[in-house]
Amino acid sequence: MALVKSDIGGNITRLEAKYSSDPTKYTHLYTMVQEEVDAKIAKGSSSCTNGLLWLTRAMDFLVELFRNLLAHADWTMSQACTDAYGRTLKKFHGWLASSSFTVAMKLASDRKKFMEVIAGSGDIGDDMENFCSNFSPFLEENHNFLASVGMDDLNAS
Repeated sequence: MALVKSDIGGNITRLEAKYSSDPTKYTHLYTMVQEEVDAKIAKGSSSCTNGLLWLTRAMDFLVELFRNLLAHADWTMSQACTDAYGRTLKKFHGWLASSSFTVAMKLASDRKKFMEVIAGSGDIGDDMENFCSNFSPFLEENHNFLASVGMDDLNAS
């Protein structure tokens, strides 16, 4: 999961840096995106728009992973991750990224250990279910907005 964590962290850092450059101007995340779309730099690999797109996709993966863990108590962590990857990120990755992910999934931690690491003080199953239910609409909103500015078809290089 370090690969996913690193990717998410990098995209968050990119968005935070842009926001910090002018908090008054960037009161809304979509303001950053619209500015880049208007300047025709949104599809650049270091753009905030690209960062938001991949952050949204990574969060889609995590939601699907949590759903798999909830629905398939008999699946290993590797099975849950591989299925979630196939349903979310795989279609956007080229051969190298997809192959790297496949290798990484063979090294996935034990399911029980993963659940212990992410568990807080409450019921982990309820927490994951609430996260999936409450966070999915935000992801859908991001996807709709990104599609409206022509970013829904961007793939990894």
